[in-house]
Amino acid sequence: MPLILASTSPIRRQMLDAAGVAYESVRPAVDEDRAKAELNNGAEIAAQLAAAKAMSVGGNGWVIGSDSVVQVGEQLFSKPCNRDEAAQHLRYFSGKTMVLTSAVALVKGGKLDWSCTQTASLAVRPLSDTFITAYLDAEWPEVGYTVGVFRMEARGVQLFSSIEGDHFTILGMPLLPLLNALRERGLILA
Repeated sequence: MPLILASTSPIRRQMLDAAGVAYESVRPAVDEDRAKAELNNGAEIAAQLAAAKAMSVGGNGWVIGSDSVVQVGEQLFSKPCNRDEAAQHLRYFSGKTMVLTSAVALVKGGKLDWSCTQTASLAVRPLSDTFITAYLDAEWPEVGYTVGVFRMEARGVQLFSSIEGDHFTILGMPLLPLLNALRERGLILA
């Protein structure tokens, strides 16, 4: 049975492709807003959503689910609904530390088998309105699909003055722990 990625995220697919992991991508069926409304801890939300996405695919095979949550202070952020909201998020992030939590889960036959959650801290430099407009001119609509309104592999790197944490976690999936879990289960070569 093929390994399934319960995600249509381009960056998560690129990470698995670059690592040489064979998989099939399937869109998960999960109400993310409901899960976020029930919890207020970024790590719990990311872990719960990663598992729920993988479980939503069904079947007897192995499924990977992943999710990322951005928190600034006590406020949790979702993907922006439109460009205006993206600009509002960036203005709010300006000069603050963004805590990004990414989780990955491995499900077999609809049951959670393994999961991992990692957190990174990203210090957002002060952002001018001129910069925000130019940034969104260059990066919209692609950054509209991201929870922190940035793509680290593109111009999003310009938002930050410093970063602490794993690169893959920042991209949206703790890849190294996932690869170890796949090897341990014989799903990729050891």
